[in-house]
Amino acid sequence: MDLVRRITQHFEDSAQTKLDAAPLLAGPIAAAVAMMAASLLGGGKIMACGNGGSAADAQHFAAELINRFEIERPPLAAIALTTDTSTLTSIANDYRYEDVFAKQVRALGNARDVLLAISTSGNSSSVLEAIAAAREQQVGVVALTGREGGRVPALLRDGDVHICVAAQRTARIQEVHLLVLHCLCDGIDSLLLGSQGEPP
Repeated sequence: MDLVRRITQHFEDSAQTKLDAAPLLAGPIAAAVAMMAASLLGGGKIMACGNGGSAADAQHFAAELINRFEIERPPLAAIALTTDTSTLTSIANDYRYEDVFAKQVRALGNARDVLLAISTSGNSSSVLEAIAAAREQQVGVVALTGREGGRVPALLRDGDVHICVAAQRTARIQEVHLLVLHCLCDGIDSLLLGSQGEPP
């Protein structure tokens, strides 16, 4: 086995997947940036959720908003619904795991907010339930998925945004998801801060 060639192929495949995705995703990403910036300007917050690697992405995104991305700015209101172990385990234990994000959305969400719902397959039950709860609370949704989007598109309403990475391999989808999150952070900073938020 030629490990060097195998590793190089991963780099090449990742780069090509990102290049292929750019013309398809730039528009939805811009729409998501506009929705999130309007929420933050209106006193709302961004709630993020996902499972496994997507949970890590949700936490990464919330950290970039609360702390900073690439430039100094005031903290922005965001929360990862994946981090409170007492809340997560009590809901999963007393009810069912599928409710772990939805109950938090119902408790914390309002019409000024946006839910960032991350699911590589688009079929994660806990994320689907969170989207349904967001609809009940009049919370806007930005859905970040892969492949064909799974069951997510059927739950979205007018004004929601679907960012779907049309790749099949989970690793490639997740790599593009991270780039999308960085584009969202940069775009939000740019809209909120004007020229100060321009990328370096």
